[in-house]
Amino acid sequence: QVQLVESGGGLVQPGGSLRLSCEISGFRLGYLPVGWFRRAPGKEREGVSCIKTGDGTTYYTDAVKGRFTISRDNAKNMVYLQMNSLEPEDTAVYYCALGGNKCPDNIERFNYWGQGTQVTVSS
Repeated sequence: QVQLVESGGGLVQPGGSLRLSCEISGFRLGYLPVGWFRRAPGKEREGVSCIKTGDGTTYYTDAVKGRFTISRDNAKNMVYLQMNSLEPEDTAVYYCALGGNKCPDNIERFNYWGQGTQVTVSS
């Protein structure tokens, strides 16, 4: 059973930071990419970042480039998303997902999803 569990979300003021964690069980990292996605209120789910868990290649959407950092610890089956300089526009439910054969890849290629963690950026 493949399972992904996100944690680390919460309420933060603009300019603040959060670190999201994704724990993956039932599948050994190092073969498939892991992506972070988000769904803001009234918007479609969008890709935020992804990492090739084999060689560590990363991708960031323009909206978060320079502010977010994705990383992984394959030995611990963990993927992280460090979010700095958070803006109200970053408010969304954040999901991690396993799948795809490249980074980035289409959202449809990610087969396994966590339940999401809420990130709210507000003063």
